[in-house]
Amino acid sequence: MQLNSIQKKRGAVKAKRRVGRGNASGAGTYCGRGSKGQGQRKSGNVRPGFEGGQTPLIMRLPKLKGFKNPNRLDFQVVNVSKLNVFKDGEEVNVLTLLEKKLIRRKMLPVKVLGNGKITSKVTLKVHKVSKAAKEKINAVGGKVL
Repeated sequence: MQLNSIQKKRGAVKAKRRVGRGNASGAGTYCGRGSKGQGQRKSGNVRPGFEGGQTPLIMRLPKLKGFKNPNRLDFQVVNVSKLNVFKDGEEVNVLTLLEKKLIRRKMLPVKVLGNGKITSKVTLKVHKVSKAAKEKINAVGGKVL
């Protein structure tokens, strides 16, 4: 095989539609442009996005400001006051929080915040704990692992 003998497969190249060559060709008279109006004229092509003078869609939409971080981590928040539902010495982890319906999903990370008072001595095993929450749990006699 040589470069000068290469041919395209039959039907691979379609002939360009020849418009304006009489009505017998099937594309005569208006040649696919319709009748009257801007689009029928020879210089009637308008730029992409032009909507005939109406404010274009692209201008009606708000401009983007800032960006959304695709790696953002959203924590499920539990306050220490909610941990009073557990008994003394009980271990608090993601599964036990899910059972008590203090969080909604077990796949998202959990953070315990220090809002409210805690009375039960619990052992805490979660992803994150705030400084205030840690102090309150330790003050009662609980543990943060």
